[in-house]
Amino acid sequence: MTSGVPPQMAAAGAPSIRRRLACMLYEAVLLFGVVMVAGLVYAMLTNQRHALQGNTGLQVVLFIVLGVYFTGLWSTSGQTLAMKTWHIRVAQAADGTVPNRTRAGARYVASWLWFLPALASAHAAGIRDLSFMVGIVAAGMAAYAMLARLRADRQFLHDVLCGTCLVDTRPTAAGPAQLEA
Repeated sequence: MTSGVPPQMAAAGAPSIRRRLACMLYEAVLLFGVVMVAGLVYAMLTNQRHALQGNTGLQVVLFIVLGVYFTGLWSTSGQTLAMKTWHIRVAQAADGTVPNRTRAGARYVASWLWFLPALASAHAAGIRDLSFMVGIVAAGMAAYAMLARLRADRQFLHDVLCGTCLVDTRPTAAGPAQLEA
């Protein structure tokens, strides 16, 4: 499916970083249910009786479930439910079409750059305190978000690496009727 982004929407540029972070927070709230159901199914199928039993397997399963969720939605409509709510769409940077499954999957894997550098640094430093770990991840995410301010198009690093971009899909001041013409 290749639904292009209308030139009027692409001209508006990337949504603000504040809107993208709010969308990300809303996405996390929605994904809580997805992760809970996937965790329950995993626990039932593996007969998991303790939280530390099989936790590596659970992490792999959740990584795959989230990958299927994001890749599937980005490659069909270019939007998750949170992105629809915040009027944000993922598009291929070259032509504004919805990314194919390969590009959407690459974007999912690359989007872990939000968390992995901070988590790897904390692990390498031997940090195990949860509150300190949350602080390190929050600081890493803030630094990653601010990297977009260094680019004129305000796109995040994982979008640049994957050849995708986030576009604002809010109707312009001209109104929806003007966009259809």
